[in-house]
Amino acid sequence: MAWTPLLLSVLAYYTGSVTSNRVTQPPSISVALGEMARITCEGNNIGNTYVSWYQQKPNQVPLMIIYQDSNRPSGIPDRFSGSNSGNTATLTVSGARAEDEADYYCLSAHSSSNCWVFGGGTHLSVLGQPKSAPSVTLFPPSSEELSANKATLVCLISDFYPSGLTVAWKEDGTPITKGVETTKPSRQSNNKYAASSYLSLSPSQWKSHSRYTCQVTHEGSTVEKSVVPAECP
Repeated sequence: MAWTPLLLSVLAYYTGSVTSNRVTQPPSISVALGEMARITCEGNNIGNTYVSWYQQKPNQVPLMIIYQDSNRPSGIPDRFSGSNSGNTATLTVSGARAEDEADYYCLSAHSSSNCWVFGGGTHLSVLGQPKSAPSVTLFPPSSEELSANKATLVCLISDFYPSGLTVAWKEDGTPITKGVETTKPSRQSNNKYAASSYLSLSPSQWKSHSRYTCQVTHEGSTVEKSVVPAECP
């Protein structure tokens, strides 16, 4: 999850510089319908700054729901509330509804300077059905692709709920990030989700290593699938 570069530029232009100081958010959380959701934004002495919260739904611009730690703009339901103390700011959603499912971003404003720091975003899933662990299948490069001097590993992830997950790749047990592309989860006809992750390599890189692994983490549980180049045609 990330703000679009254009939106970041606009916000930086109107409100200050985006600094390198870090604030961190969990990538995803899930609650059942009607339950309370708490999304945290952590940073060193963040309690000494003003924190705003933004809600962003697919294909919509971000909506400010909290400003100056705990204030709601006009029209924002009172089930949204905020607090900020010490090293943690918190957005609370009381009695979560289906329409509250969205990405939530914190924005920390340093009063001593014209600087603003964005969190990486948290996806809130509001569960209207039981949780479902992902089914993961890993495909090695095809012989036709290798003949064309390409090598792409495909990790297919399906039938999971809620939609938040993370995908990591390993090369001989070592994390690898170059050449990785992961799609945003999409809803299937059974109301569960599917996604794909791709690892692009050169044929020589593919053949010179002993094992490639796709690691999928969903709701605190991890599934790993591996392929061994020497065992592939």
